[in-house]
Order: sequence, then C-alpha cells, then structure tokens
Amino acid sequence: MPEGAKVLIMGTFPPQPKRWAMNFYYPNRTNDFWPMMGLIFLGERDALYDRQARCFRLDDIKRLLAEKGIALNDTARKVRRLKDNASDKFLDIVEPVPLSDLLSQMPLCHTVVTTGEKAAGVVADLTGTPLPRMGEMVTTADGSLEIWRMPSTSRAYPLALEKKAAYYAEMFRHIGLI
Repeated sequence: MPEGAKVLIMGTFPPQPKRWAMNFYYPNRTNDFWPMMGLIFLGERDALYDRQARCFRLDDIKRLLAEKGIALNDTARKVRRLKDNASDKFLDIVEPVPLSDLLSQMPLCHTVVTTGEKAAGVVADLTGTPLPRMGEMVTTADGSLEIWRMPSTSRAYPLALEKKAAYYAEMFRHIGLI
C-alpha cells in the first residue's frame, strides 16, 4: 500500500509458487496484469518485464504503483484450493480480508477495483453492494466508495490483452489516474 493510495485493486490468490516470476502480486509471467499495466501507463506491454531474466521488474512495478497511488491486496486472508490449480472456480474463500480495516489505512482511497468475478463477489459481500457488471461500478449505500469489476487478467479468461487494457484504462481515466 503506497502512501497516498487512491485506488485499491483486489484479486484472488496466486497460483502455486513454482509458477511465479517474482514474489509479489500477479507473479505468474503468463498473467496479463503487468503487461496490461505497462501498456496502459508506459505504452508498452513489456515495459515491466525483463525478457532475458524471464521475470518482472519489481522495482519498476513498485515505483509505478507509488507514483499512481495504486494499492494491491488479495480479497481473502485464507483460502482453500479444491483442485491443484489456480482457477477461481475451485477456490474456497475461508476468511475474507477485513476490507474496512484495510481501507481505514488509506484515507485517500475511495475506489476498489476487482480483477474478476470471484473477487467482485467477495467485495460485494463485504460491502453489501450488488455485483457490478464487468467494466462497470457500483457505489456503497453511503456513496463513499466506488467498486469496479474489471475482467480477470488471467490468460484463462478469453479476452485479448488490448481489450482488457481498454476496460482498465477507462476506469483509471474515470478516477483521474490517466
């Protein structure tokens, strides 16, 4: 959570560590999250990836997040995988994250963005809001928080990187980050 975070992006748990390209959020090199962020903010899908080392540039990622005021967190503290894969379909949320406690640490954050349907469902349950349609947002009853549902950045989700980026870019424009 960078100081002055304006948006909190929340997903579900990552795949097994053997698939990681770094020890950070969205660590799987086949996930579209960091290529998408490179495309949106830096104009190049590989701007945050080192092809030779086959890993993400974590220092560049953290710098980008701090500059833009983007915080990341999982939607759960504890999960149970019902099958030996990273599919949200077989992910049981045992203990959701205490969202209000998390947001209390970010006084400038009035936007929560979910990366996929499972994460959106968890946040909807935690906030008592309806599940937004993909690419759209809902607000909490008191109007203090916008909750966006974005497409999953998993390659298993059948949408081209450029189309995923278009959804996220529109949301970032709406909240004033681009």
